[in-house]
Amino acid sequence: MTTSSPSPVVMTPLRVRMTLLGVMFGLLLSMLDNFIVGTAAPSIVRDLGDASLLSWVVTAYALTTAVTTPIWGKLGDLFGRKRVFQISVAAFIVGSILAALAPSMILLILARAVQGIGAGGLAVGAFAVIGDLVPPRDRGKYQGMVAIIVATGTIGGPLVGGFLTDAFGWRSAFLINLPLGALTMAWVAWTLRIPRVQRKAQIDWLGAALLGIAVSALIFLTSWAGETFEWLSWQTGAFVVVFTAALVAFVWWERRAAEPLLPLAIFRERSFTMASILAFTSGIVVFASVLYLPIFQQTVQGASASSSGLLLLPMMIPVVIVSQIAGRVMTRTGRYKVFPVIGSIALTVGGVLLATMTASTPIALTAAFMIPMGIGSGLTQQMTTTIAQNSVQQKDMGAASGAVTLLRTIGGSLGIAVFGSIYTSYTIDAAPAALTEGSAQGIATIFGITAAISALGVVAACAITEIPLRRGPAADAAGPESSRVTA
Repeated sequence: MTTSSPSPVVMTPLRVRMTLLGVMFGLLLSMLDNFIVGTAAPSIVRDLGDASLLSWVVTAYALTTAVTTPIWGKLGDLFGRKRVFQISVAAFIVGSILAALAPSMILLILARAVQGIGAGGLAVGAFAVIGDLVPPRDRGKYQGMVAIIVATGTIGGPLVGGFLTDAFGWRSAFLINLPLGALTMAWVAWTLRIPRVQRKAQIDWLGAALLGIAVSALIFLTSWAGETFEWLSWQTGAFVVVFTAALVAFVWWERRAAEPLLPLAIFRERSFTMASILAFTSGIVVFASVLYLPIFQQTVQGASASSSGLLLLPMMIPVVIVSQIAGRVMTRTGRYKVFPVIGSIALTVGGVLLATMTASTPIALTAAFMIPMGIGSGLTQQMTTTIAQNSVQQKDMGAASGAVTLLRTIGGSLGIAVFGSIYTSYTIDAAPAALTEGSAQGIATIFGITAAISALGVVAACAITEIPLRRGPAADAAGPESSRVTA
């Protein structure tokens, strides 16, 4: 049945930028909240108590974000990107209100879980909207916007969180999401017009449940093993069994589902698979850098915690610069494979350099070592999404964006959990006088591991097949029951 609709709005470059600005506000919401909570943590514990549960304030958010990311992507494919993105923003706002009003640590954790559900749709929705509005060949013109948002969230999160917590209390760090969320909702409602394919909606609830179990088991395993229980324990074995069984069942079901949550056929395209692997490895490296570089500069080099965001400037500035340069070259030439290759090599070099740090390494040298990490991040993070989206049909844009975002998120979560155990092993038994040395050794070890992981990313980048970037939407194979409407 054909659905009548007004003609799609002509998207001039100016209108595209205006539309993407509203979507970027949503991405900024999730970016800021990743880093605001860290600076508010001490005040939260003083007010609510239950310090032993504090890690769950972060874990609950990360878990629900990871679990719901592919679901949001698929819902966008089925029901329209605009509507689903607005719902995710609304869920994030509700979670923020609940977090600001939470009278106990348990209720704060539940509120953070609601926030994470919304955040799962913010990132994948933003990248899927970009995929709908901007053909891959022209994507480079707009990469700078995303890079600036990432840098703003990474640097601004700790600064904003620290200022709000000191001036108005930790609850204000969540309330700040309300005006930004309302602005996002209004802006998207006003500007976003996406031609979409209306399809019969068949939601793969079983696939979503199996994937949720697998991801949850994996995150619980890496969060608790080595701290709550030993790596070689029956609890570890149980989580491994649950993860493996759920993953096998998920793959089995997705091959048979009428409308799979994650169409496995997209992994038959080598470029998509290699981009997904690169997203996973670079996610580990970038998340580790954002977390442990400020820790090194604070605990080892004596920098103040209030300036933790500014300490990342030597890494964030190259992200913005190289993203824009690579984007312009990609748009002009249509060539792109060289960028993830150079980027993954830069991440490897950065990891090797940072692994040489000791307790006597000066701040200026640490800042210099950050530059290759920034270059590598700028040439891999957005590029992997573009390559993945260019490798699938338009009807699978949300699923592909969700898969890449999920793997990047899982990579970061796994890396932080495993690296946390490594860092703790170097510092937990250290005497106060030796804490600085233990911290330096632990973080150097972590970056040595990231160098090895980045080397795997180099292999994946080199294996990418350079498919010509599309100038327009991919051919859609939605079938005879589809019709194009304006969302």
